[in-house]
Amino acid sequence: MLQVRHLSKRFGAHIVLRDIDFSISRGDVICIIGASGSGKSTLLRCIDHLEPPTAGSILYRGQPVGGEHFQVDRYRAKVGMVFQSFNLFANMNVLKNCMAGPVHVLHTSREQARAQALTYLKKVGMAAYQNARPDQLSGGQKQRVAIARALCMHPDILLFDEPTSALDPQMVGEVLAVMRQLAAEGMTMAVVTHEMQFAREVSSRVLFMQDGIIAEDGTPQQIFEHPQNPHTRTFLQRFVHR
Repeated sequence: MLQVRHLSKRFGAHIVLRDIDFSISRGDVICIIGASGSGKSTLLRCIDHLEPPTAGSILYRGQPVGGEHFQVDRYRAKVGMVFQSFNLFANMNVLKNCMAGPVHVLHTSREQARAQALTYLKKVGMAAYQNARPDQLSGGQKQRVAIARALCMHPDILLFDEPTSALDPQMVGEVLAVMRQLAAEGMTMAVVTHEMQFAREVSSRVLFMQDGIIAEDGTPQQIFEHPQNPHTRTFLQRFVHR
């Protein structure tokens, strides 16, 4: 579904990503782990076309991401992103947040957009809050609304950029429960996360990033039980015996 080929990204003289190369197939749950500053979030931002790559290419269903005739709104409808800071529209209630994309980007009728918004809000346990504004919600509730909003666009792939990092510990579980459910239902996902237990139990593949490269790529069992790269072993040493 998505191919990242020899992707590099620099900001001035600072090289953030170096020759990143991997693919995402339908049904994959790819967890991207590594220390802060290793390039994980920048990689997702390049995939979502929030940052233009310095070199290399990204292909979605065989077509290049970017270029003269590229329709970024349509692309982001199919390759959706959930941010750590929620990014909800503060001037809209929960229901209207979920309706905005389908109505304005996909040109769905308001009646149909409302019906599917309620369906996805119910799915994430937030239907009762449809008339609330974002500032009336907890962090965990905001993130569940953000997930529902992304689902309303019927994405092929969902990108999650550290979706629990801004949450209080007691709110992390409710967001991870929704993500576990999505994975069980076959949603294709790429997740930047520091939740190692989630990565170990839910992912189909784990990418370990170090200094802007993919230092190791394997199944959860390979990465967590038999890491080959010494940097991976050092990073995971507090988790491998759990």
